[in-house]
Amino acid sequence: MSTVVNIAAYKFVSLDNLADLRADVLAQAEAVSLKGTVLLAGEGINLFLSGSEPGIGTLLHWLRADPRFADLEVKFSFSDAVPFRRLRVKIKREIIRMDHPAIQPQAGRAPAVAPATLARWLGQGADDHGRPVVMLDTRNAFEVDAGTFAGAVDWRIERFTQFPAAVQAHRDSLRGKTVVSFCTGGIRCEKAALYMAESGIEHVYQLDGGILKYFEETGGKGFNGHCFVFDERVALDPALAPARGPAEPAA
Repeated sequence: MSTVVNIAAYKFVSLDNLADLRADVLAQAEAVSLKGTVLLAGEGINLFLSGSEPGIGTLLHWLRADPRFADLEVKFSFSDAVPFRRLRVKIKREIIRMDHPAIQPQAGRAPAVAPATLARWLGQGADDHGRPVVMLDTRNAFEVDAGTFAGAVDWRIERFTQFPAAVQAHRDSLRGKTVVSFCTGGIRCEKAALYMAESGIEHVYQLDGGILKYFEETGGKGFNGHCFVFDERVALDPALAPARGPAEPAA
């Protein structure tokens, strides 16, 4: 049985006193021997951490005692070994870089579609209003190559800062359809959905919780391959276990 707990979480929320917060997060994570990365910015927090179940629980209890993180949603997975070599807590300009300052997720989320609802839409071939559903992969090309939704739009971007230009180049192809942006854990597709809505594209949703939550709640229905992750596991299968071979398309 896998004994290492891995968590991925983010929240867009206005933060200040980042240097003090960084020191506190670092001290708390070190105290329970966690490894991984935590990013802090004025727009929020993004974290990927790994360790023992008690250690992860202690860190989450401490974080959620802060009203800013009280409703922090976490995706869990398990492994036999810690997939990070060290602990890093960094202050950044953005917790996910887009270079588009007008997008302020901490001021309000884009509409989200729950994994179970999306699975139903994909199964019936349209949303509940009869509009065709377009799955838009907001990840980098090398991540997409590990696996993606069947028929997903992939603009072969090399970094997320290229996403706004890709939207402008392809926006007409998205009109009249329900567009669901998706990514690994939700953070990129949240900014992506807000940008598309700002650009005048209607009927835009983000996949709530990203691929990881979709795997957890649906078993990966309609997803082909594995989900790339930025740690030593490299990719996860639809059971959220480290991928060890080619994946069969999910039913």
